Amino acid sequence: MDILLEAREATAQQVRQRLSDPPSNSAARALLARLEKKGAIRHIERDLKYVYVPVVNVEKARESALARLVRVFFDGSIASAVTGLVEQSSTELSEAELTELEATIRRARERKQNS
Repeated sequence: MDILLEAREATAQQVRQRLSDPPSNSAARALLARLEKKGAIRHIERDLKYVYVPVVNVEKARESALARLVRVFFDGSIASAVTGLVEQSSTELSEAELTELEATIRRARERKQNS
């Protein structure tokens, strides 16, 4: 699913090529068929091939993945997740990104005070 969300569309072969330990062709197609049956993806026919596209909104998928990440790896603590991400990449963050993070924290404080 992550591959389709990132690529926006892919054939079964393209999905297999992007996996580090790809399953057989039939297993990949079976997995895609299950995702399609669940309504997470759909296919279109192009040049005699099925091209799979995500049905899930990327923003909703991002929110769901973040919530799962925070719950599983940070015991539900948003502060721990943000702290971990900032500390892990502190040397890679630009001044603009640091300013954006500060502004986001400031807005969160304001919303909390006004509620």
